Amino acid sequence: MNQEMIEDIKKACQIMSEGGIILYPTDTIWGIGCDATNEEAVRRVYEIKQRSDSKALLVLVDTSVKVDFYVEDVPNVAWDLIDMAEKPLTIIYSGARNLAPNLLAEDGSVGIRVTNEEFSHRLCQQFRKAIVSTSANISGQPSPATFAEISEEVKSMVDYIVGYRQNETGHPKPSSIIKLEKGGVFKIIRE
Repeated sequence: MNQEMIEDIKKACQIMSEGGIILYPTDTIWGIGCDATNEEAVRRVYEIKQRSDSKALLVLVDTSVKVDFYVEDVPNVAWDLIDMAEKPLTIIYSGARNLAPNLLAEDGSVGIRVTNEEFSHRLCQQFRKAIVSTSANISGQPSPATFAEISEEVKSMVDYIVGYRQNETGHPKPSSIIKLEKGGVFKIIRE
């Protein structure tokens, strides 16, 4: 792990533990992030995105073990879906817990993605809590595929911008999204 990444992770964790907002690379596109258990920080993310908080935000964790901590009753099929996913997969679970209430959908569900990408994985590992991950754009505007496409307006409203991976030009795809219902029934929301 290079020195820049170590410093970025340390600083990002410090900012989030103080209730701050970060801009960071994830396993998909660049994200706006904060401590997913901090209601005030989550409120600020909605403000930056200029979006009502009736639309839920998804969170990243570094291991499937943490899913159990944030979801009351994880259907068994979830573990198979996580294990078999070949690309980033966000699963929407019912019965979210231990997260900021304003993060959740109106039905009490939450989208959680286990990230395997090096930076966001290590960030989640070191922060030891779920981290909000929402596209780095104002609601209604296109999601930026690269750091260079993030608007100055968004950059000016966060407390820390990660330096790592800013120069990448690839166009990552958003994650697949599956909603899990009780009894293991699932619905594909985005392939």
